[in-house]
Amino acid sequence: MAHLLVPPMTANAMAHLLPLSSPLSITLCFFAWLQAFLVVHGNTNNITNPSSLTPMNRDLYHSSGDLMEEIKALVFRHPDELTLDTMKSRNKGYSAEIAVVTYCRRRQETDDQPKLRILLSFGQHGRELITSELALRILSILSKEQFLPNLDPASLDSTLDKLLIKVVPMENLNGRRLVEAGDLCERRNGRGVDPNRNWSVDWGKKEKDYDPYEENPGTAPFSEPETQIMRKVSMSFDPHIWINIHSGMEALFMPYDHKNTTPDGVSSHQMKSLLEELNQLHFQKRCMVGSGGGSVGYLAHGTATDFMFDIVKVPMAFTFEIYGDGAASSRDCFKMFNPTELGTFNRVLNEWSAAFFTIFKLGPEQLGENYSKSSVPTLLDKWVSIDEYLEGYLVERSSRYGKKMEVLELGMQEIRTYFRLFLLSSVLLMFMFCSRISKRKCARPIVSAIAI
Repeated sequence: MAHLLVPPMTANAMAHLLPLSSPLSITLCFFAWLQAFLVVHGNTNNITNPSSLTPMNRDLYHSSGDLMEEIKALVFRHPDELTLDTMKSRNKGYSAEIAVVTYCRRRQETDDQPKLRILLSFGQHGRELITSELALRILSILSKEQFLPNLDPASLDSTLDKLLIKVVPMENLNGRRLVEAGDLCERRNGRGVDPNRNWSVDWGKKEKDYDPYEENPGTAPFSEPETQIMRKVSMSFDPHIWINIHSGMEALFMPYDHKNTTPDGVSSHQMKSLLEELNQLHFQKRCMVGSGGGSVGYLAHGTATDFMFDIVKVPMAFTFEIYGDGAASSRDCFKMFNPTELGTFNRVLNEWSAAFFTIFKLGPEQLGENYSKSSVPTLLDKWVSIDEYLEGYLVERSSRYGKKMEVLELGMQEIRTYFRLFLLSSVLLMFMFCSRISKRKCARPIVSAIAI
């Protein structure tokens, strides 16, 4: 039978030619309504013509698997300075794992000198590939497989001797895999929750322009395995400096994200002073500097940086935005969040690597003696709940390479913590015992010495 050729017709127009009671008419009307709803309300990232978008440049960027293999090989070549842990968590059928690289010079030597602890997190949003490339570059420089120009090796060694650095190269691996599969605008994790809205400080508040595709906070604070792991890492490591690395613009942010203010006190002044110096030394003052909530144009609730500053009490907590193409369409996510040509790619990595090593040098100077007074976190110092504190040590850990020194240090921290809790409990029990004895003496009847 020959096919009947008719002019193109929309579903809405075809429905008008059919009886309203016809099943085909009802179906066509539904699809017409669905098309209109998507145009008005839907996620434009999914309906844009793919041919108009910038594809992922696989010549510049590693796949997630290749990048992690390079990091593992780097650790294998430098076991005296680098160790690698893989931490896993699972919640309601969804699981995640996060690799954490620890850098420490002179690991095998006895060193009672307290070290400045720095925690760096990259790749929290899947679409921001450039951030994980920066993590690889920093680790390569730390292990001296790559070098920064105009950086004196002796001065660098002196700086690094004072530091203990943990690097999370790719916090949101599941979300990154979705991006690599073609959803270039995906920032959330593997089940649609934004890892940077799932923390407990001001969690769940939604602004008038709230977009669940961009900011879904999850069902509760720390409902997601990724944030559970990062909370445990931060609570056990207790960093002096925390930096959450993103892309989308060029900015150096300090707390707060959930309100249009910066903190009060000495810590706030130290953070702002360090950021302004970085902006002048490395970025010709082109980066935005200030609080995230006051500078970026919108408030963000339930973020990692606000949690680190308010709950973990990190003296210096930052969010860095390392690249953004302001001329790119909001639908062209790969171009908006990542350099697409070699020259810009190398410039971004070189500039920001140098900025991080400036932080490594200036951090101890800015903090002064604040970081040397306590080499390990204590429950009493931070008034953290016992459950939250101990969770920092109970995270599932596995390592491909030797970790005897770190395991020993971890055990000593636990022993110190339990000993302090034992002393505190003993004092409270003694107080209760003495109080009860005192009450009994007071309640004893008085016997008169004179017979009545």
